[in-house]
Amino acid sequence: MRKIALWEARHPKIVVTVAVLLLIPSIICFFATRVNYDIMSYLPDTLDSVKGEQVLDETFNNAGISIIVVEDMPSKYVAALKSEIEKVDGVASVMWANDLADISIPVSILPDVLKDVFYSSDGSKTMMLVQYSNPGSSDETLDAIAQIKGLMNEKTVISGLSAIVEDTKELCDKQAPIYVCFAVFLALVVMSLMMESWVLPFIILAALAMAIVYNMGTNIFLGEISFVTQAIAAILQLGVTMDYSIFLLDRYEEEKPKYADRTEAMSVAVAKSLTALMGSSLTTIFGFLALCFMQLRLGFDIGFVMAKGVVFGILTVIFVLPELILLFEDVINRYQHKNLMPNFSKLNGLVYKRRKVLAIIFVVLLIPAYFVQSKAELYYSMDKALPADLISVQGLNKLKTDFNMASTHFIIFDDNMPTGKIIEMENELRSVEGVSSMLAYNDFVGPAIPDSIIPDSLLKICKADGLQLMMVNSEYATATDELNAQVAQLEKIVRSYDENAFVTGEGAIARDLITTTNRDFTVTGILSVAAIFILIAICFKSISLPIILTLSIELAIWINLSISVLSGVQMSFVDPTVINCVQLGATVDYAILLTTRFKEELGRNVGKKNAILNAMAAAEVSILQSATVFFVATFGVYLICDISIIKGICALLARGSVISAIVIILFLAPILCIGEGLISKTSFKWRKKQPSVDGENQNTDSGEFNHA
Repeated sequence: MRKIALWEARHPKIVVTVAVLLLIPSIICFFATRVNYDIMSYLPDTLDSVKGEQVLDETFNNAGISIIVVEDMPSKYVAALKSEIEKVDGVASVMWANDLADISIPVSILPDVLKDVFYSSDGSKTMMLVQYSNPGSSDETLDAIAQIKGLMNEKTVISGLSAIVEDTKELCDKQAPIYVCFAVFLALVVMSLMMESWVLPFIILAALAMAIVYNMGTNIFLGEISFVTQAIAAILQLGVTMDYSIFLLDRYEEEKPKYADRTEAMSVAVAKSLTALMGSSLTTIFGFLALCFMQLRLGFDIGFVMAKGVVFGILTVIFVLPELILLFEDVINRYQHKNLMPNFSKLNGLVYKRRKVLAIIFVVLLIPAYFVQSKAELYYSMDKALPADLISVQGLNKLKTDFNMASTHFIIFDDNMPTGKIIEMENELRSVEGVSSMLAYNDFVGPAIPDSIIPDSLLKICKADGLQLMMVNSEYATATDELNAQVAQLEKIVRSYDENAFVTGEGAIARDLITTTNRDFTVTGILSVAAIFILIAICFKSISLPIILTLSIELAIWINLSISVLSGVQMSFVDPTVINCVQLGATVDYAILLTTRFKEELGRNVGKKNAILNAMAAAEVSILQSATVFFVATFGVYLICDISIIKGICALLARGSVISAIVIILFLAPILCIGEGLISKTSFKWRKKQPSVDGENQNTDSGEFNHA
């Protein structure tokens, strides 16, 4: 590595040119990577609701069915709108009351079955059902919905899962560039104030930006990524890899006085930094990789992309940042300013003086913090993740209030079932509590009418490939206990008639989503803690330190989630899982850094008090820089983004970075000091004497996790 580092240090222009050229295919691939805006599509294919959704999509073109509500408009307008929508590319069919009755007939004398399904109780609003030729979340369907929106006036709204997905896409595409730029701006401001050069932050961000572009470009090999990953990956990668740049810069400043040649000093700094950077990045990578074991494939999407991002961050810091520093070092030095970092000596003295009290507080907080965070209230419905003024959310609200359709179930069963049995099953379904209306084939045509004289628009919706479909509307909202119980009852009824029948729709999928994510929360939590626990145990050769360090960050995580619980904030179903893995992996380095420095100071025989005070003084600046950049980057997204899932994750990450830093300084330092005797007995060569040669004493095996 020393030879490679020396070569790159002597040829900075070549290295930077290659790095810039690599951005070209990365940018092309970034724009060519499809973004998936449908979270429900990440559920396991083994779930019955997902299997039913596949049948609904492939056989009936109904998985992404949209419902258009028209208010206080004449029937001629509705018929004309229907005709225009049918011409839109990607629309398979549109069903409205005029498929079954003449629009000249007054609503008041229409058959009850038509009024119940297509009109509100007062007759002022009507709805039509739109089917698409392609899957519900495909680009073609989303484009069709965008065109349909262009045909609608202010008295018309559209709803349905595909419409929600399209609104999500439109909102993300509009806001993502704004909040990414804002987050970068905030990071630049903070870095400029916390570093001693006005130019250096731009150099660091340029290198990290390259790593982000490489990472996002290589996502093309995944085929597609989720909009959640697309929205937060760049910000998270910036926050968690900033430390590596600072570490290299500090090592370079340490080596420069020892060598007359800057390139020689940089090559030594790169070589010495590599082991430390690789070691420290493992905790973050393990935290992200734990997400890959979620049954909900969104976890793999976020976890793999972010783990890959950390790797690109390390590679860029080793192979690109040194060359940028060498090329622009004169400019960096020319625009230096006074160090604006505060002095923490008084705080450190107070922490040491009150170490026993703080240690007791740490232990006392563990149980209530764990208990409170376990009571987190989660939401699973996508409409709650979007602003109320979006047209798809407005449409959903109108369906709830005017049509008593808080949610819709789709039931798929064998079309060869005897008509008498079908009617018997329909009657049982109608009697289920909370069922507000049904759209069933027999309701429209009767048992004696042959299919040959039925309108094609009705047949396409109700029958295909030997299967029959009925739509059951519920007055219960998605992801509520009432709806989950209703889904279970509907399944019991239909499978008593056809054991291969499916009950699907947003309600059934949300119920399975709850079950799946509850399992994922437990599994990923255990895996992330176990992986980092083992890594710390190996690197420190200790039994006690993994427990102490992991508990410190876990307490920070529990406090973070508890604040949301106590403030009454409802979190999305992905928040606890992502926070448990990401906050643990990204901020456990704070604990490792403080512990490593404490061990080094003890090895110099300066005494326990001086050792912890020196360790705190050395670690605090790095922890503060890292936590602050992480905070402002994620907080910037929180301030601007209107999508609750993304906003919620960033709010928790921003708060979590600060809480982790506070817990490490206020609680871990006293615990390390008080428990040093136990740590010494349960750790191999804990008090190993450090070399006294200036500079070299920082490069010990025990210090391989050092951050700046």
